[in-house]
Amino acid sequence: MKIPQLIGIVVIAVAIGIIISTTGNASTYVNFSAAEAMMKSGDDDKVHVVGHLKKENGQAFMMYNPVIDPNRFEFVLVDLENRPCNVVYRDAKPQDFEKSEQVVVIGTMKGNNVFEASEILMKCPSKYEEKKVDAAMR
Repeated sequence: MKIPQLIGIVVIAVAIGIIISTTGNASTYVNFSAAEAMMKSGDDDKVHVVGHLKKENGQAFMMYNPVIDPNRFEFVLVDLENRPCNVVYRDAKPQDFEKSEQVVVIGTMKGNNVFEASEILMKCPSKYEEKKVDAAMR
């Protein structure tokens, strides 16, 4: 084989390796029922669950006491199928969490209606609202 052919084969092999490594860690979007089914079948892959905070009278159901345990944050998330589930996040409560419009938790179901999140992604409406410019400021 000639050197250009060997270099081509190496480049192709590296590209295939990169593709396999990125798709092997890909997580899927599911609801809590599907995450629970995955747990029961022994599949402990991380999944994404999209939902909103369960609120009553404008107050979200959450528990965080940094004096007792600064690395434990619990809240109730309602998925797109309207199933509520307790979520445990072993880190500090994200800033402005209760203002979030939509939440994505990444992690695994642990049973007894408990989802253990390793990451939390939030969509806060204040970040996406257009700011009105006062005519007097122009």
